[in-house]
Amino acid sequence: MHKAKVRKDVAYWNPDTTIHHHCCNRLAVYRVIRLDPRHYLLETQMALSERNAILHLLTLALLTIAVTNRALGIRIPNQISDPSREPSDQPLKIAVFALGGFWRSEAAFGCANGVVRTTVGYAGGSKSNPEYRSLGDHAESVQVEYDPGVTNFRQLLEVFWSSHDSRQVFGQGPDVGNQYRSIIFTNSTEEARLAAVSKEKEQLRSRSSIVTTQIQQLVAFYPAEPEHQKFELKRRPFLLQLMGNLPEEELQRSSLAAKLNGYAAELCPPKIQNQIDAKINQIVKKGWPVLRGV
Repeated sequence: MHKAKVRKDVAYWNPDTTIHHHCCNRLAVYRVIRLDPRHYLLETQMALSERNAILHLLTLALLTIAVTNRALGIRIPNQISDPSREPSDQPLKIAVFALGGFWRSEAAFGCANGVVRTTVGYAGGSKSNPEYRSLGDHAESVQVEYDPGVTNFRQLLEVFWSSHDSRQVFGQGPDVGNQYRSIIFTNSTEEARLAAVSKEKEQLRSRSSIVTTQIQQLVAFYPAEPEHQKFELKRRPFLLQLMGNLPEEELQRSSLAAKLNGYAAELCPPKIQNQIDAKINQIVKKGWPVLRGV
């Protein structure tokens, strides 16, 4: 057993401290990291294998959820991840959508079946190298890298339509402006056809208002600044610590981070959210120290 030593430069984790966060009519309980320097954490040296075990258990949480629901005959909406399907050997494909503020848009696709990575950025405009404070005529967008052996463009369109109000003019929710417009970007004639068919189907749901979604051929996608990537996940320091505080570049390309970003935003069904909550609590009870900088 490693000799414990006192560290004053790490976060003190109080497992009895919780905060209640109300979102989407659901009560969620999150652990709190206390940064009071008067409290110390007895640190043991965490081996790399232990860090990998944490990531492995978080991934198993998603697998367990899918298998359990399938066994019980529970219908999971198409936009929810089904990790029980094995990844295929096919090259990844890319789809880009604009559906309001990109923080939430990225989270909406994070739990989607077959999605491997997500990146927020700018598309649909003429300005070269746009930035958050100077994006010109671009729209805030999300780039989705997906496994075509597991999902397809048609299924991603279902996530798109179900994740925003395509009939709202000049914005989404409280976000008002041209940069929040609704757009389906296409990479081929077939994708353009599928987009048009899905838009017509969406319009038929109600003729009381017009679907404002545009369909455009993708010309360029400009990734946004690092601070906007996995934004919802970064608001949950506890989850980042369980992942080992990955470097920014590694976090952006992590498949697990993409899914936990959706979980952090509470965009998975309550049952799945609760199951992941339970799995994370199980991981914590194993006794791994929760440290910054691991």
